[in-house]
Amino acid sequence: MTVVHTGPAFSIQDIPFSHRGAWFSISPVVAAHTHAPDLHLVSHQTGMHPVLRLTPAADAVVTATAALVTWRHHTGSIELTYDGPDTVRLRGRGLGLRIAAARATLTPFSGTYLHDDPVTGTYVFTSYETGRRYRITPLTGDLRAIGAQALGTAERAVLLPADQPWEIAVEEYQTARRPYPADRDFDQLVGLMAADFAGFVDALAPWRSPETPGTELAAYVLWSATVAPAGFLTRPAVLMSKHWMNKVWSWDHCFNALALADADAELAWHQFHLPFDHQDPTGALPDSVAHSEILYNYVKPPVHGWALRQLRRRLSRPLSADALSDVYQRLARWTGFWLDHRRVPGHHLPYYQHGNDSGWDNATTFDGDRVIETPDLAALLILQLHQLADLAAELHRPEVATQWRRTATDIRAELLGKLWDGQRFVARSARDGQARPSTSLLDLMPIVLGADLPTDVSAALAGGLKRHLTAHGLATEPVDSPHYVADGYWRGPIWAPATILIEDGLRRAGHAGLADEVSQRFRALCEKSGFAENFDAETGAGLRDRAYTWTASSYLLLAAAHERRRHP
Repeated sequence: MTVVHTGPAFSIQDIPFSHRGAWFSISPVVAAHTHAPDLHLVSHQTGMHPVLRLTPAADAVVTATAALVTWRHHTGSIELTYDGPDTVRLRGRGLGLRIAAARATLTPFSGTYLHDDPVTGTYVFTSYETGRRYRITPLTGDLRAIGAQALGTAERAVLLPADQPWEIAVEEYQTARRPYPADRDFDQLVGLMAADFAGFVDALAPWRSPETPGTELAAYVLWSATVAPAGFLTRPAVLMSKHWMNKVWSWDHCFNALALADADAELAWHQFHLPFDHQDPTGALPDSVAHSEILYNYVKPPVHGWALRQLRRRLSRPLSADALSDVYQRLARWTGFWLDHRRVPGHHLPYYQHGNDSGWDNATTFDGDRVIETPDLAALLILQLHQLADLAAELHRPEVATQWRRTATDIRAELLGKLWDGQRFVARSARDGQARPSTSLLDLMPIVLGADLPTDVSAALAGGLKRHLTAHGLATEPVDSPHYVADGYWRGPIWAPATILIEDGLRRAGHAGLADEVSQRFRALCEKSGFAENFDAETGAGLRDRAYTWTASSYLLLAAAHERRRHP
């Protein structure tokens, strides 16, 4: 049917099919760690909700590219593409399709209702879970429905025939809209979607080469996970995934901002600011922001000073004076939260209240105590204080810049004086000062200070990192540790953010050879296993959510830097 190049192919079992700006995707993943036999239209408004089940009339093989999903059977095929961010088009030849409500039961407060629209000749599903409507407009072929206007438990479905060609549009919208235009050509829509994605890739990765074969798929993960402003996300946002990790967490967003900076300065700037739009009165950032939910029960680590310095180097245009002042105020308030609300009186070091605050939720660092002063937190805050000092100087506030630097010096002295045991860093109880050593990679994260570390400390950290380095990258717990768990979240698997922060710190500390090794192994891992939330440190298998944007962004950052080192 379609002959245009439609972008990189991928497994729809791992990566959902979607369009930049769309709030719904096409995927068999219908809940956390849950695959359905059929593809579903899954909406991410008000949560993650499978709304419509798409079942071909015969067992079919599904293939997906950046612009087209195809079901193939020896009797015929079905194709699906997007017409902009809120509509999909489907057509079939020799293969029928059933589009059914994913939930069979309709109650006064849940489920999906189906009715026929006597004005437009369409069928409309209305979903309590998403608060949206899903209109099916027939363009060619006969269409019939089962269960229209039915209440309670009933099958509600629209049926497309196998014995004649058919074509339909499915739209997600709020209350009412004009009839869908019947003159839009399917193949042209495929071409438009493919061109939109191709333009994004060209802007994002003009440096790509055969040595970076994962680039286009990484770009697709980012492009397809982007949503238009809606709900609490009042800027265009790159969700962490259009699977169940369909939020913006308050450190994940930094890595997406960095990956986008060269290609789209405005979109990158939006990514950086998303959590800052919801700072509370103490200056704290939320743990996460989603379409209809903001969580403040935890925070995330202060990577934002490090990220802002990196971001400004990458942005394709300089910041205006107003933008500079605004980001300074936001970063100062966030830093003030740690200094004013997360330090024991008389202590210079800040503390976490739980592993979730660190982003390393269940790392072994937190086994002996949860409320602890950790070396990673101190190191990241030092970087953030130095960034604030530089911003204050740029804004002609030298006295304030001096205060930020003095605070950074005090924390650095405490980090080296209280948390360095002569061989590695340890955490310390915020209540009684008791040392809490562990074998977690988290305790080696002060390498992010780079050249600001004493030479002997830097060398010891580099040596310690080698124990964590497997054939695939940096394990968060050494594989020979008694605490290692292959799918243990932060107790073994390889993660993208730790890789990026450590690789950067190693380079700034003068350990370029080890940084090259970390980069090469992680890039090879992504090229083999995709862009999962995390990876088995021994086998390299992707774990958990298999379409995670900060992993894709991290690959792009490392791949771009690798290419630039090859061709300076």
